[in-house]
Amino acid sequence: MLEVMAALAAFPDEVWEHIFSFVESDTDRNAISLVCTSWCRIDRYSRKKIFVGNCYAVCPRMVIRRFPGMRSLSIKGKPHFADFNLVPYEWGGGAFEWIVALAEECPLLEELRMKRMVVTDECLELVGSSFRNFRILVMLYCEGFGNVGLAAIAANCRNLQILDLNDNKVDDRSSHWLGHFPDVFNSLTNLNLSCLEGELNVPLLQRLVSRCSSLKSLKVNRTVSLDKLIDLIRHTPQLVELGTGRFTADPCSELYRKLGSSFSGCKALSCLSGFWETCPSYLQTVYPACDGLTTLNLSNTFSIQSSELIMLVQQCRNLRKLWVTDHIEDSGLNVVATSCKHLQELRVFPSDPYGVDDAIPLTEHGLVAVSIGCPMLNSVLYFCRQMTNLALFTVARNRPNMIKFRLCIIELHTPDYTTLEPLDSGFRAIVELCKGLRRLSLSGLLTDRVFQSIGAKANNLEMLSVAFAGNSDAGLHYILSGCKSLRKLEIRDCPFGDKALLGNGAKLLTMRSLWMSSCSVSLGACKLLAKKFPSLNVEVINEKATEPRESWADNCFVEKVYIYRTLSGPRADSPDYVWTV
Repeated sequence: MLEVMAALAAFPDEVWEHIFSFVESDTDRNAISLVCTSWCRIDRYSRKKIFVGNCYAVCPRMVIRRFPGMRSLSIKGKPHFADFNLVPYEWGGGAFEWIVALAEECPLLEELRMKRMVVTDECLELVGSSFRNFRILVMLYCEGFGNVGLAAIAANCRNLQILDLNDNKVDDRSSHWLGHFPDVFNSLTNLNLSCLEGELNVPLLQRLVSRCSSLKSLKVNRTVSLDKLIDLIRHTPQLVELGTGRFTADPCSELYRKLGSSFSGCKALSCLSGFWETCPSYLQTVYPACDGLTTLNLSNTFSIQSSELIMLVQQCRNLRKLWVTDHIEDSGLNVVATSCKHLQELRVFPSDPYGVDDAIPLTEHGLVAVSIGCPMLNSVLYFCRQMTNLALFTVARNRPNMIKFRLCIIELHTPDYTTLEPLDSGFRAIVELCKGLRRLSLSGLLTDRVFQSIGAKANNLEMLSVAFAGNSDAGLHYILSGCKSLRKLEIRDCPFGDKALLGNGAKLLTMRSLWMSSCSVSLGACKLLAKKFPSLNVEVINEKATEPRESWADNCFVEKVYIYRTLSGPRADSPDYVWTV
């Protein structure tokens, strides 16, 4: 072994840098850096792309000192449950401290991707003025910025290639910021404006995209009418990805002809999304482009019924990814199963997330059909109103290659409707037969037995979401004492409490985070956990508290607790209702 290590040490650092450049996984790069001091040094200076899964896990300047050659940073702020409005408003996740540190110490930064962060106009102005080679800005589920910040990006980032604004909350009062791009600017390859609420200035947008001959992806918002969309497509026939505006208009044969001609000219189009408002008669104009589509996102389309969806999907025989509402029904998913043999990802969203309308015939049968007919399927997000253990077993048996399985039964505590038994055995089949499963969301009537199976069998599981499940503290114990690869655990409204949490506290040192809300965790247990493991931040969140935190009794249950590893200690920007114990 020593001879091997000596031989490896004989290679110059430049050779190892070249070899390491082919290793893209952060996990693998981290493992490489632990092999020896030399490899750690080489990784330090050669790693260009950095991922920070929790903005409070490490301070910005520590990251910059560790990787002085950083050119790309991806960073996440609020916990994942923020997507479901479970994280309080103004909890944190501010980007300002990070961007200030980057501006001062990393002037060669080229890419910045932020998720669930508070990004102010001042942040964007600093980005625009600080990084001369800046090329990529991606923001997902962010908030706090508006047209002033976007104007600064447009005016100052002369080499910008990607501006991706997806599902953000934007203070969007006008789209005149598009006019701040210089007249000679032509470097955009991706432009996503789908989350903007205000009226887009289409003439400004047309002039911008006409100059950008390398533009491959364009997503507009719901304010863009069909006639304006036609003009945009006419200026960008090279598009690979298109997000439409309002796909509706008064019946007009000339408009119909122009739209069909526009899509016929998009020879490279492979991804199509949008369709917020849709006139079914105009959908047929998309058909000429359907054979080349690999991604179809209809998750925001609520006006298309099953028959129209079926006619559209039948044209898309090369789909890899399909996002759709439950209006597709079981009959539509049967068509997907027979027509889309290359499908890898299926997401079916509820058209009525509150469950008032239970007349839509979407059941477990549609999911089973797709699992039988689509041999490459490996990722599922499925909202429905009924499920059986047999259906889950069938899906697991048909698709042992599943890596993501998220089932959301809309009504809480729903059992197998054919036997009235818990869905334990069905989910046990998922984790036992799908050995590569990395992400799992549970729903329905579930007992502690399912968590025993998950802890014992889900060895590759990285993220688990649990709600309204289990019947004792044993459920949490099974998860934390097993699940060897678990990084993120999200729990709400489950009878999990102090004993399992304190008994498996060491597991949290190997995880990124644990979120628990409306469970049976006491303030005293949180204090003991924080004292026993100083490298954990244990944040107790109680928005409803009316008394000073010093008067809270140790035996009272906390409303929410967020636990995560950190090298920085307690954060300084906690609101009053967040207590790092």
